[in-house]
Amino acid sequence: MGREKVLFKSEEKKSVTEVCAMLRQMADKIEQGHMTLSQGGNEIVLDFPRSMVLEIKVEDETKKRKGTKRSLEIELEWYPDAQDEDTSVTIG
Repeated sequence: MGREKVLFKSEEKKSVTEVCAMLRQMADKIEQGHMTLSQGGNEIVLDFPRSMVLEIKVEDETKKRKGTKRSLEIELEWYPDAQDEDTSVTIG
């Protein structure tokens, strides 16, 4: 099993409108092939390949005092140094 190292993390409360705007902006940057994420003094530049693995997951987590918390996770995976390869997946 490989080791995982967090290179950047951000968590902030946003309105639905702000979330949608951020997701649209991220989609545009991914389509352009690169994105810079920054917060405080932490910054990372991401270069995206032409294809990557898209994972979508919905989870429910039960908290004793607060009830059930639902989360939607959207994850993109790729090997930064690998040649582009066809890893397309159909969702339907």
